[in-house]
Amino acid sequence: MTIVNRITIGITFISIVLLCNGCSTLTVNKPHSSQQNWVVLDINSANDSKELSFVAKHKGQFVVQLLSNNTDEKRLSKININGQTQSEVLEAKYKIDSGTVYEFPQPVTLEAKTQYQLKLTTQLQVKQIRIIPHFKNPIGTGQYDSEWLKMRQSSEKQQALRWFKDARFGMFIHWGLYSQAGGIWNNTHIENSPYPGPRVAEWLMSTFRISRAEYQQLARSFNPDKSFAENFAKLAKDAGMKYVVITAKHHDGFALYDSAVSEYDIADATPYQGDLIKELYDACLSEGLEFGVYYSHGNDWQDGTDGNYANVKKQNDKLGIYTHPQGKNLWDPSSNTHAEYLNNKAYPQIKELLTLLPKLRLIWFDGDGLITEKQAFDFYKLAYKINPNVLVSRRVGYQFGDYLDAGDNVIPSASEKINKQWETVGTTNNSWGFKSYDDDWKSTKELLYYFIDIISKGGNYLLNIGPDGKGNIPQESAQHLTEMGLWVLTNSEAIFGTTRWDISYEGASETLLSGTGHREKSGFNRQFTHKDFWFTAKQNKVYAMSLVPPQDKVNIVSLRKDKGKIGAVRLLGSTQKLTWKQTEQALEIDARNWQNTENGFAVEVIFE
Repeated sequence: MTIVNRITIGITFISIVLLCNGCSTLTVNKPHSSQQNWVVLDINSANDSKELSFVAKHKGQFVVQLLSNNTDEKRLSKININGQTQSEVLEAKYKIDSGTVYEFPQPVTLEAKTQYQLKLTTQLQVKQIRIIPHFKNPIGTGQYDSEWLKMRQSSEKQQALRWFKDARFGMFIHWGLYSQAGGIWNNTHIENSPYPGPRVAEWLMSTFRISRAEYQQLARSFNPDKSFAENFAKLAKDAGMKYVVITAKHHDGFALYDSAVSEYDIADATPYQGDLIKELYDACLSEGLEFGVYYSHGNDWQDGTDGNYANVKKQNDKLGIYTHPQGKNLWDPSSNTHAEYLNNKAYPQIKELLTLLPKLRLIWFDGDGLITEKQAFDFYKLAYKINPNVLVSRRVGYQFGDYLDAGDNVIPSASEKINKQWETVGTTNNSWGFKSYDDDWKSTKELLYYFIDIISKGGNYLLNIGPDGKGNIPQESAQHLTEMGLWVLTNSEAIFGTTRWDISYEGASETLLSGTGHREKSGFNRQFTHKDFWFTAKQNKVYAMSLVPPQDKVNIVSLRKDKGKIGAVRLLGSTQKLTWKQTEQALEIDARNWQNTENGFAVEVIFE
C-alpha cells in the first residue's frame, strides 16, 4: 500500500488570486510549464509584517514559500492563514536564479473559492510570496477534464457507481512475494531497517533497499496452496462483503497472473502451476462477489526505473520545488526509461487484465507518484475503451478517478462533505502484507465500529487481509471477519443500499483515524455505551445502529418528535412486535424481551 497521494507538484502551478495591501492584483489563470511563465506576488517588502488577502481557486494542501535575496541566513518567520499558524526559524531550502527560497515546513489546507487572510512576519528581506500545491496535491491543466467527464457520466459508469454506492463492504487482499518474508529480511524486522521508508510488510524491497536480482529469488519458492481461491472467496462471503480487490501487481513489480509482456509473474518465475488472479476471479464470481484488481502503475521497483524521479527533480530544482522520492527505486533502478516501462509493461498489463477478466468491476490504481497528467488520463481512458463498466480509483492520478478513497486507515469526520462516492481502506492489524510478528489485531467490535461509522458517513469499507506465502489467512483476521459477518447478516438492511442520513451519529465524539501508523501508536481505547448510535437511511426509513446490548429501554434522541412522525419501528433480525413511543426528547423502545447480542443491534424506523 502506498502512502496516500505521494506525488510531486511537478511544474504545475495553482490558479490563484492574491490581493495585497497597497499592491496590484495579480492573477494566475492557467498552469505554467516553466519558470518564466510563473506569476507570483512581488511584495517588495523590507523585513516587517505584511497582511494579504487571497482567494484560492482549488482545494487541497499548499506550501507557503518566501523568495528572498538573503543568502544562507536563518531568520524567524511567522505566518497565519485563517488560524493556521506556523512560527519557524527558516533556513534556505533552494537556490534559484531569482534568489533564495525559504519554505514553511507544514502544508496549509485551503478550500476552493474561499477567501483567506494571510499575515506574514519575518526577519527576511522578502520580495515574493509563493503559495504552491503540496506534492500530495497535484493540480492538472484541465485540458482533459471535458473528455474525462464525458466518460465518467456515461450510462455504464453511472450504473457501476450505483452498484459501488450500495455495496458498502469489500475485502482487500495484499499478497505477493513479500508475503513469504513476513516483514523480515536477513533476520531483521522491517522496523529495524537502517533506511527510511514505510514499515508495512509489502514495502520490504524498498525499505531494505534490496537489489532487484536478490529480491527476485523470492519467486523461486513462491508456491501457494491451491485452496487459496476458495478460502479467500468464502471468507469474504461469510463476512458479508460484496466485492474483493487483490494486488495483481504491487510496487515490487511482480504480477500474480500470467502476463505476456513480462516474465516476472506467477507463471514464469515461480513453481506454481496456474494463474492466481484468474482462479480467485472465478471463485469470487461463483460466490456472487464482484471482483477488482489493485495495480501499481506509478511504482514498479523491478522494471519502472527510477519512476521518472531524476527527470522531474531536474525541472523542479530549477523552480525551487520539492520532489518527493517516496516509492521510487533510487537504489537499483532498471536501465530502461520510464516511458519504456509505461509502454512496454504498465499499459499492456492493464489491457491484459481487462481482457482476462471480462466481468472486472474496478481497478484500484496506486503509486501515481511522478506520472504526468496525460499519463494518468491515458490509464483511465485505456480502461474505459476496453470496458466502460470498470470503475477506476482516485489514485490513478490528477483526480481522474471515478471514486475517492479517504486514505490508508483514514476515517474522515462527519463534518467533512465529500463530493464523490468514497471508501476507506483498512487493515485488521497494522500491516497490509503479511507481517509474521504483528499480533496487534483489531477486535471484532473495533472493526464493526469503523465499519458502521464509515457507512453512516456515506462511505464504503475495504478491509484488508494479508495472507502468508502459502495463502494462509491469519487466524485472528479470519475469526474477526467471520464474527463481523454475523452482525452484517443480521443487520444487512441498515447497511446495503443505504445513504447518509441528516445525522451520522449521536453519543460520544468520533474516534477518527489519520493513517496506518495512528492506530498502531495510539491503540483503541473507546468504550461504547447505550447512548451511542449511528444512522443510515433508505427512502422513508432510518436505521439506528448500536454496538452494545440493549438495556431495558432504548432511547434514541435523534429520532424525537421534531424529526418527523414515526409510523413503525422494527428490530432487525427479529419478528417480535415492539412497544415504543416517540416523545419530545427521544424515541423510546421497550427492549426488556430482546435477545441480547454482544455486538449490539439495529432498529428500522419508518417515518410517515
